[in-house]
Amino acid sequence: MNPTGDAPLASGNPHQITKHTSKNDNSHSSTKVANPGIAARGELVGGVTELERRKTTAGNAKYHRLGWKRLTIVLIVQAIALGSLSIPAAFATLGMVAGVLCSVGIGLLAIYTAYIVGQVKVTYPQVEHYPAAGGLMFGRLGYEAVGVMLTLQLLLLTASHCLTGTMAFQVLTESSICAVIWGALSAVALLVLAIPPSFAELAILGYIDFASIILAIGITIVATGVEKTTHGAPTQWSNWPKEDINFATAFIAICNIFFAYSFSIAQFSFMDEMHTPTDYMKAIWTLGGLEIITYTVTGALIYSFVGLDVKSPAILSTSSTVAKAAFGVALPVIFISGSINTTVAVRYIHGRIYRHSVTKYVNTTKGWLTWLVLISIFTWSSFIIAEVIPFFSDLIAITSSLLNSGFTLYIPSLMWFLLLKQGKWYSKRNLFWSLLNSIVFLLGMILLAGGTYASIQSIINQYKAGTISSAFSCTSLVQADIAESRR
Repeated sequence: MNPTGDAPLASGNPHQITKHTSKNDNSHSSTKVANPGIAARGELVGGVTELERRKTTAGNAKYHRLGWKRLTIVLIVQAIALGSLSIPAAFATLGMVAGVLCSVGIGLLAIYTAYIVGQVKVTYPQVEHYPAAGGLMFGRLGYEAVGVMLTLQLLLLTASHCLTGTMAFQVLTESSICAVIWGALSAVALLVLAIPPSFAELAILGYIDFASIILAIGITIVATGVEKTTHGAPTQWSNWPKEDINFATAFIAICNIFFAYSFSIAQFSFMDEMHTPTDYMKAIWTLGGLEIITYTVTGALIYSFVGLDVKSPAILSTSSTVAKAAFGVALPVIFISGSINTTVAVRYIHGRIYRHSVTKYVNTTKGWLTWLVLISIFTWSSFIIAEVIPFFSDLIAITSSLLNSGFTLYIPSLMWFLLLKQGKWYSKRNLFWSLLNSIVFLLGMILLAGGTYASIQSIINQYKAGTISSAFSCTSLVQADIAESRR
């Protein structure tokens, strides 16, 4: 939260924020204070108790402990999860050449748009989260629209981790217990891990999260490589796209790679806890480079080892024993990465409800009670959504096309034009950047339209094939044909 103690855009008025123009001052105190009842140093004045003053001071300190190294860890928690093991299947669809080019190219593009998001935060320090940036550009309507987009996307992402946890438990136990039970246990794990309200506190778990996903990827790569060597027969992989590829399957493959790099949705929220926000690019370069290497190597190696029949996630392409080992070490990343989506969303909701109160710092009895209630509502809502919607995976693809294309591409490009550009767009100093951001905006629109179309077409095809399950189904998420192929 801000040292000024209040969200300047809580009312949706973009004129409550001024640019941060000092090059040497990394604090947030150079901005205007929206609420006259809160002083520039974050201490409540005008009839409040000494306890409230102390809680406000402690709250400001609590939410500004994040350095660039911890920011890197928190970004890794939010960005790198088991979705990385869906990239080999994308390579199988696109071919090795296009897969590598998409992985590296999209990674560099994500680094650039994250740079823009960070520049907006540094220039306008009181922008606490993405909705505030929307309000800065488009007033109250922008604030509310982006707030709905942010909450919906994070809700669905949390639900997807709930389903992934269900799949992991089913693989690990091989029991006939109803899938809904495993889903409920996954929701409990997500809820417990979302209790800490500070990202600095969550960063401690980030080291476990990072080790978890690297081990899961490593086990999968080694297992598929050993299996290839043992069998001796050459695998069927190609440098070029599948012969029977169509627009829908190709676009979904591209979307799977793109969504793996979509980390800027929470960047404003994370940077708001930094004690030196200008250091953010150190974290972005570290994360971006790590993602490009991890995703490209994972996609290329597993695809070359398994071939065209690689499953998504690739863990399911290994033997039953290896799959259990991989899912076992992946449990931390499933639940830690999932819980951070709840934290980001509820920090926005809680901060908005109590923007004029010390309650927002979650260091009083009321603060903790309201925080626990909100994360419970959010987590169990995600569980219900995941269980009720029969084509949930495709719904994730649709909402990601509609929402993540904005958070990662076309909204950052608009930020440059509306918030960062100085002078005419066609001036000598701006022309290159104007063209680049126009291309980024265009790519966002293409992803929005193409990804949405491809996802809807996939749902239609599943209905025609009769593969859509019912709500609250006890059916195993691990398909029988996959289990059979692993024996």
